[in-house]
Amino acid sequence: MLFWILVAVLTAVVGAVLLYPLLRGAKVADDGRAGEAAVYRDQLRELDRDLAGGLISPEEAGYARAEIGRRLLAVSNAEPGVAKKPGGGHYFSQAFIIVLLPIVCLCLYLAKGDPGLPSQPLQARLDHPGNDLAISIVKVEQHLAQHPDDGKGWEVLAPIYLKTNRIGDAEVAYRNVIRLLGPNAERLGNLGEILIMKADGVVTAEARSTLQQSLALDGDNPRALFYLALALEQDGKAAQAKTAFEALAKQSPADAPWMAAVNDHIAKNGGGVADTTAAGTANANAPGNPTGEQVAAADAMNNGDRQRMIRGMVESLDAKLKEDPRNFEGWMRLIRSYAVLNDKDRAVDALKRGLKTFPADGGEGKQLLALAKELGLPTEVTQQ
Repeated sequence: MLFWILVAVLTAVVGAVLLYPLLRGAKVADDGRAGEAAVYRDQLRELDRDLAGGLISPEEAGYARAEIGRRLLAVSNAEPGVAKKPGGGHYFSQAFIIVLLPIVCLCLYLAKGDPGLPSQPLQARLDHPGNDLAISIVKVEQHLAQHPDDGKGWEVLAPIYLKTNRIGDAEVAYRNVIRLLGPNAERLGNLGEILIMKADGVVTAEARSTLQQSLALDGDNPRALFYLALALEQDGKAAQAKTAFEALAKQSPADAPWMAAVNDHIAKNGGGVADTTAAGTANANAPGNPTGEQVAAADAMNNGDRQRMIRGMVESLDAKLKEDPRNFEGWMRLIRSYAVLNDKDRAVDALKRGLKTFPADGGEGKQLLALAKELGLPTEVTQQ
C-alpha cells in the first residue's frame, strides 16, 4: 500500500510541475493588461504637469490626451476571454497531463514492472549472481580482499579482468598468480602479453624478459616466439625478425590461427610471395594464401607483373571477405596487404569494414586496431 501512495504523490507532483507553466499563462496576460493601463494613466498625469508648467500648449495637450485616452479605453475594454487566451489555448495539454499521462504510465508499469517483487539487497545478489558478470567480479574481489593469498582466486579473476578491458587490474592479478602459484610458461606468457597490451602493442624490455622466461620453460611456446620476433621487428632488425617468423611458421600446425599474422610479418620484413608461402606451407589452405601454381607463376614474372598479380590476389581476398565477413584472419591479412601496397585509403576502408563485424570493444576488434596502429593507420575510424 505504501508503494502506491508514493506513486500517487510522485504523479501529482510531476503533474503540478508540468501544469504550472500552462496555468500561469492567463495570469501573465492579465498582469500585462493591468501594467499597460497603469502606464497610460501615468502619461495622463505627466501631461497635466507639462500643461501646468507651460511646456506644451493647450491645443497640443488636447491632442495628446485624446490619443492616450483612446489607448487606455482600448485596454480597459478588452474582452476577458481575450486576456485569458494564452492560458485557455492549452486545454488539450492540460487534459493529457491530468488524465492521460498517469493512465499511460500506470499501464506501462503494470505491463513491464512487478510491484510485488521483494527487495533484494546486494549480499543476496552476490550469493546468487546468475549470469551477471559484474556481480561475479565483485564477489571474487570480496573473497580476495579477505583472502589475498588465494592464488587460485587470482587465477580465476585475471582473465576476467582482461576480458573486460581492465588491463591494469589484469596485470596485478597475473603478478599475484605467479607470486603465489609459481611461474610456468602459460602464466608468464599471459603476463608478457598484458605488458605488451599496456604499452599499446610495443614489446617493452620487461615484456621481452618475461617472454624469454616463458620460452625457457617451453621452447615451443608460439606466443612467446611470436612476440619475441615482433620485438626484433620493432627494433629495426628486419632480417632477424623475418628468420624468427619463418621459424615459427615452419613449426606451426596447419590450422594454427596465428599463421596469417606470421605470414604478414614475414612479408613486411622482406619476404616475397614465395618466401611467405614456403614458410606457411602447412597453412596453404587459409583464405588469401597463394596456391602453388600462383607461386610458380610469380617466380617467372618481372617485378611489374608480380605486383599486378599480388594486387589481384589482394582484391580477390577483399571480394571473399565481402561474402564471408566473419573471417578474422582474412581482415588482418587484407589490412596488412593494402598497407604494404601503400594503398592506405583501402587499408582504412578495410579496417572500418572489419570493425563492423568485429567491434572495437571485443578481442578481435582490439587486434585490428593494434595492427592499424602498427601500420601507421588512423585508429579513430567510424564503424560503417
